[in-house]
Amino acid sequence: MLTTKQSVFRNYWYATVPLESLKDGPAPFKIMGENIVLFLDNEGEPAALQDRCCHRTAKLSKGWCKKGEIVCGYHGWQYNRSGEVTRVPQQRIERGNSKFRIKSFHCEARYGYAWVCLGEPLEEIPTIEEDNDTNFRRIQQFSEVWHTSPLRFMENSFDNAHFAFVHKGTFGDMEQPVPKRYQLTETVFGFEADAVVDILNPPKSHRVTGSTDNEIERHLRNRWYLPFCRRLDIGYSSGIRHIIFNCATPIDDKSIHIAQILYRNDKEEDCSASELIAWDQAVIDEDKEILESTDYDAPLDSSTGEEGSMVSDQPGLILRKRLLKLLKENGEREVRAEHNAHFSRAETSTRSTSESL
Repeated sequence: MLTTKQSVFRNYWYATVPLESLKDGPAPFKIMGENIVLFLDNEGEPAALQDRCCHRTAKLSKGWCKKGEIVCGYHGWQYNRSGEVTRVPQQRIERGNSKFRIKSFHCEARYGYAWVCLGEPLEEIPTIEEDNDTNFRRIQQFSEVWHTSPLRFMENSFDNAHFAFVHKGTFGDMEQPVPKRYQLTETVFGFEADAVVDILNPPKSHRVTGSTDNEIERHLRNRWYLPFCRRLDIGYSSGIRHIIFNCATPIDDKSIHIAQILYRNDKEEDCSASELIAWDQAVIDEDKEILESTDYDAPLDSSTGEEGSMVSDQPGLILRKRLLKLLKENGEREVRAEHNAHFSRAETSTRSTSESL
């Protein structure tokens, strides 16, 4: 599936840049192939506009902010959060009645990030209950680019079979290659997936897990939110909960922006934020290396036969099925890359032949 060619995905919220970074001025970003610029308005709230001045097309992200508005660095044209030109230094214009305007997008602050929806939102930004729970601390972990697709990232998040191999350098046990199965419950927002898995607990993860045992259990209470958000809720026997929330924002068809936020029910003195970031960085670097070797154009339609599957792939297959259903409900067909188009054509031909018989 080519994510940017499926217009329904424009109607969901995506995490973009950390709010803290906008204090330094406007920031460029790309969602679904669309170049946008983010900045803080005069109330300190994030705003998102098309990153293109309507005068001579210069990128507004090359400019600066003035009293909660963004100024183009080319000729000084100034825009408010609605995309209206409020000032042209070279001539007088009437504020609030300007004929000059660029596209603006829905933008909200949540969990330390500026979230953007390019179209009309079909759903709310997923709720993270722990964000308002004083028993948990929030740690901003990662804001980085991966060269893979959001579908690959999402299904990898619910793939217990890769632990023993991809994560052999952190917690994976190659002596236990057969994964524990999830108990899956489909929901309106996506699905919930529960499992208890055995992992290795090397000394460098003792403070992370709260245990000094060499082997321990993880109780996973995970959620997938349509289309590209996931909650990884890890519970340890020590009582520690290590809750990771990710948004895999599509930049283009071949790359994504990963926002990762961590919630912990312990204190800084128990395990410092820097220790937790270092541990989770090592883990996700293992995922990143293998996912960037996969074909970004992952098929939603499993009937093409281009990828084999096994029992432990059930979460990913449900994920693909739900995304395909979403496309069909919105009058869309799955769009594939040219190098994989023959699979779709072969399937179409097979169906036509079958129907004619």
